[in-house]
Amino acid sequence: MKLYDFKMAPNPRRVRVYLAEKGIDVEMVQVDIPAGENLGEEFRAINPRSVLPTLVLDDGTVIDESVAICRYFEELHPEPPLMGTDAKSRAVIESAQRHMEWDGLMSVAEAFRNANPAFDDRGISGSTGVPRIPDLVERGRASTERFFASLNDNLGQSTYVAGEDYSIADITAFCVVDFAKWIQIRAGDQHPHLKRWYAEVSARPSSSA
Repeated sequence: MKLYDFKMAPNPRRVRVYLAEKGIDVEMVQVDIPAGENLGEEFRAINPRSVLPTLVLDDGTVIDESVAICRYFEELHPEPPLMGTDAKSRAVIESAQRHMEWDGLMSVAEAFRNANPAFDDRGISGSTGVPRIPDLVERGRASTERFFASLNDNLGQSTYVAGEDYSIADITAFCVVDFAKWIQIRAGDQHPHLKRWYAEVSARPSSSA
């Protein structure tokens, strides 16, 4: 089994943090996204979508998308539970996790990718010939600011993103908040609940994965 990874990217990091929380060791293979290694023939032969992370099982099965990879390991290693324990908690965590992706991760990615000359013809992940659009940078930044405000409000109501238990929704949110530093957005004094939560999750050993 191999996990194709790039240490500076938020999506692969989500899986690494998840695996660290579970205490699972997987062989890692680094693929340099800025250098375009994920778009080369060697990696396309493994995953034609050219996205990271990508998990290749011993039988050759290829699984991409961060949450799908985590789901695979959740089924094999249910303790500690990071995706819920019953119908209600699973649905609540899945909903929160999707909010963190769509409202947070996508907003930061829009600003980051469209501002970065390294992605001149890679405006969409895993693709070439798609020009970045600098005019989208400010929209991504504004959406990220709204996400930070919403997340702060949410964390004023509960200890963690999806309730009183740490979950995959917290992992995604943590990686989004760190990713936002690349577009010069950080939690400020107007985000006391977010700052409280961020200090707690940053102190977990998995945060350095």
